Amino acid sequence: MKKIETDRLLLRNFSKADSQALLEYLANPRVNCFLEDKVHTIEEAALKAQKRKKDDSFVAVCLKGSDYLIGEIFYLKEDPDTYSIGWHFNAQYEGKGYASESVKEFLGYLFTQKGARRVYAYVEEDNYKSQKLCEKLGMRKEGRFVEFISFTKYEDGTPKYENTLQYALLKKEWIKNTSFNEPEEKVSP
Repeated sequence: MKKIETDRLLLRNFSKADSQALLEYLANPRVNCFLEDKVHTIEEAALKAQKRKKDDSFVAVCLKGSDYLIGEIFYLKEDPDTYSIGWHFNAQYEGKGYASESVKEFLGYLFTQKGARRVYAYVEEDNYKSQKLCEKLGMRKEGRFVEFISFTKYEDGTPKYENTLQYALLKKEWIKNTSFNEPEEKVSP
């Protein structure tokens, strides 16, 4: 992936140098959908960073001045022109607008550079911060899936199914709601 800069952030591929920062937010996932990504040691985090380095569908979100990893955006393309996206950020950097700044820019990248027609996100029903972010980005709530998926189990070993919301945004809606048609990015080779 090419690097994308915002006023305060740099979106880029992962690097091995991201291992410690990755460990910081993957060691204690706050949302159940990230339990499978949980790591316990710096070695596990280094392996995960190395794997993500080779995978353009994981985008590191870093502070621009220090290049310090504070979170990630990830996507999955569904042919021909639909993308599912998600994000995971270090709790220490919440409340500063980094998630909305980076995801807004990434939406622009998907719509203008990757040919996306439709982008959607699944959000757990109790993940109010991500719901608010989707709404801030102009995504509309399309539905609520009851007992949609299980990421964890009850003490007796049976699956704990969770309700999930789906938010989506079409390119034509993004263009209408955005004062620019091209992302405000500074691209680096």
